[in-house]
Amino acid sequence: MARKLFGTDGIRGTANIHPVTAEVAMRLGMAAGTYFNRGDHRHRVVIAKDTRLSGYLLEPALTAGFIAVGVDVILVGPMPTPAVAMLVKSLRADLGVMISASHNPYEDNGIKLFAPDGYKLSDEAEAAIEAEMLKDKPSFRAPSKGLGRAKRLEDATGRYIEYVKRTFPKGQRLDGMKIVIDCANGAAYRIAPPVLWELGAEVIAIGVSPNGTNINKNCGSTSPKALQEKVREVKADIGIALDGDADRLVLCDEKGKLIDGDQIMAMVATYAHERGLLRGGGVVATQMSNMGLERYLHTLGLVLFRTKVGDRYVVEEMKKRGRNVGGEQSGHIILSDYSTTGDGLVAALQSLALIRASGKPASKSSRRFTPLPQLLENVRYSGSSPLGVASVKNAIRDAEEFLAGKGRIFIRKSGTEPLIRVMAEGDDRKRVAAAVDGVVAAIEKAVAARG
Repeated sequence: MARKLFGTDGIRGTANIHPVTAEVAMRLGMAAGTYFNRGDHRHRVVIAKDTRLSGYLLEPALTAGFIAVGVDVILVGPMPTPAVAMLVKSLRADLGVMISASHNPYEDNGIKLFAPDGYKLSDEAEAAIEAEMLKDKPSFRAPSKGLGRAKRLEDATGRYIEYVKRTFPKGQRLDGMKIVIDCANGAAYRIAPPVLWELGAEVIAIGVSPNGTNINKNCGSTSPKALQEKVREVKADIGIALDGDADRLVLCDEKGKLIDGDQIMAMVATYAHERGLLRGGGVVATQMSNMGLERYLHTLGLVLFRTKVGDRYVVEEMKKRGRNVGGEQSGHIILSDYSTTGDGLVAALQSLALIRASGKPASKSSRRFTPLPQLLENVRYSGSSPLGVASVKNAIRDAEEFLAGKGRIFIRKSGTEPLIRVMAEGDDRKRVAAAVDGVVAAIEKAVAARG
């Protein structure tokens, strides 16, 4: 069944506009609670959120939905998405919920679901829950004596801080390192700075004053300029920028130059491979990762396995094939030895450990390959996707032929926003730009023709 509510990362959209409304959230709570009703035990769900104002709208609605079907609710407040994956296992919960739109602006929000094993739900599970949500009447309501209860877990932050610290190599410390951390005014604002400080670093924290409307605003992994400037200003050894729900990151070296997810994967994979710790013969990434990463891994005798865009698809491939390093160029880094999902803070600690062990500055130790020229353009649209228009199909085919043997072009519809993403890369920057320009022009013309 084609899903109408769920996208590539849960349900997402503008807050208080369908489908991100209190009504939908309550129905989702009832449907998910019914779907995970498996056994006679007291069922429980962990619900976390980031710092968006609309979290106050969605959290009580979800809570009401779960309580209505007899599920106990554990509320943990603002917490990173990967903390939900950890807590759902630690607390032996039946499912976990994260209220967040990740790197999107505060006007948006979303709901992500985690299974009891800490992994995001499969497409099949989401389809089944959505089918239950769309029924005229819920399949189940708990009797009055069987209603669920809600409580707050006061030590959730401390639990996650200790978990993250345990992923750092034993015997290593960050003493003597000056680190700038940008928490994007998001879910990790009370967590990331203490973790780094407790491991010995001198910490300069920015993006740690959320007010409900400033999450990801001119800060965080999607707007790293503030991080780069602060690193240069205070002469830090490295900078770390998380996104709103802290499941992704970018780094910047002591010169203020960015280090993206592809470079982080290359660094981690090289270290693991040299020590016989890399499983599965390579790294799992998406169609967006740079061909430079692919070529670099090939020199090590390793393979870059590509999936559809979305960290959940990377995780599924890693899980299926027994691989332990994967991620996205955007900064979702999945290290399955430590976590079931992308964890920006865990990935940051592993990167810091490798940079520290190298004895070299970040500018030298964190860049393992030279990226091929890559260009990404986004085209906004309304209504149905313009990718089915004949003129757009022809432009894409022409671009593929133009780059054949010299690069590649990849076009996709965003799973979280009404955008068409047009990406091309190759050895010749001008050729790449020409290919992208041709496709973008065709899409824009098709969008304009619809009025």
